[in-house]
Amino acid sequence: MRLDSPIFQDADAARIHLEAQRWPYGPNCPHCGNANPDRITKMEGKAHRPGLYNCMECREQFTVTVGTVFERSKIALNKWLLATFLMASSKKGMSAHQLHRMLGVTYKTAWFMAHRIREAMNEDVQSSGPLGGEGKTVEADETYYGRREDGYVSPERKGRPYLKRKKPMKNAVIGLVERGGKARMFHVQHATKVAVRDILVRNADRQSTLYTDESALYPVTGREFSKHDTVKHSAGEYARGDVHTNTIESVFSVFKRGMVGTYQHCGEAHLHRYLAEFDFRYNRRTALNVSDTERHDQLLAKIEGKRLTYRRIGESSHA
Repeated sequence: MRLDSPIFQDADAARIHLEAQRWPYGPNCPHCGNANPDRITKMEGKAHRPGLYNCMECREQFTVTVGTVFERSKIALNKWLLATFLMASSKKGMSAHQLHRMLGVTYKTAWFMAHRIREAMNEDVQSSGPLGGEGKTVEADETYYGRREDGYVSPERKGRPYLKRKKPMKNAVIGLVERGGKARMFHVQHATKVAVRDILVRNADRQSTLYTDESALYPVTGREFSKHDTVKHSAGEYARGDVHTNTIESVFSVFKRGMVGTYQHCGEAHLHRYLAEFDFRYNRRTALNVSDTERHDQLLAKIEGKRLTYRRIGESSHA
């Protein structure tokens, strides 16, 4: 798909494209779920905005953006679609500064658009099922990124502060990847055996073969899997036949290159959204025969039921 496509240049073309993606069999009322074409009318005329429908079941009006991350946005829909395409097709991400220049919106608007799109990228791991399975291999590893902002001290120190630490503590990220399949990354408060086991048993089929490095986080949980083997990085061993963690380290590499080279800074509170963004693209990469256009359409299919709103000072709503 070209950047001069009509859906990126014209709001009406963008709306028609989004309606075709969300409603392939005709409009559905997001308020009551009515999909009967005889009970939904399109409101036409100068007094009504384009794309407005009326549901005769619940007597509510709606457009294709109601119930999505685009809802109540004053930004033209073609700019939303261009932003989703740019973020879905850029392997290492698209900064808010770049979006603000390309879309012709303010930096603050571009930043918030990017976070709404990341919210849509978030995978529903419960419905997508576990990674791996019988005869399949899952790699697990942990990495550390950025800087902790909450002054957290790990449980192992029993509240004692670090006296000689020269470098700030970093955020812990646990990553899993099925070879030839999908990846999942998780921001955890602290990488412990308990945290690692919880992530592994919830996200990886225990009929899988599990490969890790020699970290002490994995041996106990590894016994719950069909097979567990390790490579010893401290001894210069990075692969022993099929036993390696090169795949998950490659996932981490793309993530870190994107965060350092494209985004440059990420607050700890938003790290989980950036992880979801990189997971989304990796799980729909070209090696899995997913094109940029298909990846964009799959992102548009995930915008429903996810809202992200500004939280003003004094309000308790979730951002």
